[in-house]
Amino acid sequence: MPDSQPRRPDDNAPDSADAAATADSPALVLGAARLVDGRAVDVRLSGSRIEAVGTAGSLTARGPRIDLRGYLLLPAPAEPHAHSDTALTADSAGPGSPGPASHRAEDIQRRATEAALLQLGHGATALRTHVRVGDVQGLAPLEAVLGTRRALRGLADVMPVAVPRLLTGVAGADSLAMLRDAVKMGAAVVGGCPDLDPDPTGYTEAVLEIAAEHGCPVDLHTDGDDPARLARLAAMAAGLRPGVTLGPCGGLAHLPLDAASRAADQLAAAGITVVCLPQGGCAGAERRTTAPVRLLRSAGVRVAAGSGALRDTANPVGRGDPLEAAYLLASQSGLRTEQAYALVSTTARAALGLPDVRVEAGFPAELLAVRGVGLSAVLSLAYSRIVIHGGRVVARTSAVREYCDSDGDAATGLGGLPRQGRPDSGAGPRN
Repeated sequence: MPDSQPRRPDDNAPDSADAAATADSPALVLGAARLVDGRAVDVRLSGSRIEAVGTAGSLTARGPRIDLRGYLLLPAPAEPHAHSDTALTADSAGPGSPGPASHRAEDIQRRATEAALLQLGHGATALRTHVRVGDVQGLAPLEAVLGTRRALRGLADVMPVAVPRLLTGVAGADSLAMLRDAVKMGAAVVGGCPDLDPDPTGYTEAVLEIAAEHGCPVDLHTDGDDPARLARLAAMAAGLRPGVTLGPCGGLAHLPLDAASRAADQLAAAGITVVCLPQGGCAGAERRTTAPVRLLRSAGVRVAAGSGALRDTANPVGRGDPLEAAYLLASQSGLRTEQAYALVSTTARAALGLPDVRVEAGFPAELLAVRGVGLSAVLSLAYSRIVIHGGRVVARTSAVREYCDSDGDAATGLGGLPRQGRPDSGAGPRN
């Protein structure tokens, strides 16, 4: 692929950050980064976009420069399925715990903010998080997550999904009104768990109706183990804009092959996206298995991968790491490394309605640099990372592994044990 010259895609209008940038504005240059295709390049960022890409050493900087020798530069991941309102609560549920997790809005916001920053450190610059509304807590959890969204503006994009428990019958009337209020408050997506309602079809109809009223996307929890229910959902959701997402759909993997294949064809025909959770389940998920990714993809379903629970009772050891999700897809689901990474980056961003990211001029400067010589190595041992959101570095993780000296070095002929440090004395990232 030839070097990218400064340009702007015709279908992407300048955003506010781009409009503020001028030819004299400071521009960040990422020097000598390695791309997946093997090229070593300089990448110049201006405003919130990539201004130019050239061979290593060819681009000058009007501002800071970061040396990325030894790093692989990738489009940044996005998190399509998180649960920020319950994140980091697992330690409050076991024996010897200080007590149940606080449900005060300020405590939920603190945990949600910490969880989002953890995932940002892993590389996810955009985050869709499912938030429970209704019941005793009312809209307090949503208010807290909206506070997190405001607090992290400029660091990461947080997109709350309003998730009521019941929506049908007398018991669901209050939740139905509260769901409408949640959208007015700022919930970016209308969601829910139809499997938990006595009338799953009525629940889905209510969600789709509210989403259509407000022009919101839909994101529903379902185990996906009932082919008839999936068929009805696909028929109702077909053609809805701006789109319908289902997850985690682990039950699809337990259906007979012919039934699972028919369901996949129906989901593909309806244009529904499926978000799988390779790292474990989440609240409301009956099964801990991963949706049949290869079957869904072969049917034409857009499949993305999310993290699900982050150290809550559903998954006390959840990491919220998109690269771990890609690793599991490559190691256990049989996807090629490029396909596995696309599920946490390209297709995850598409599922969230975000613009495409490529390491080419004119595209959004949403990038992740990971120390490693290639994508397989990065998914295997992804320790040191640099995260770029909106054209600026927003998170860094540095890891150095050392081995102590041994008297056996001379005998082994190694001349000193290796150290996982910088590739050379000047190769570490610096501003």
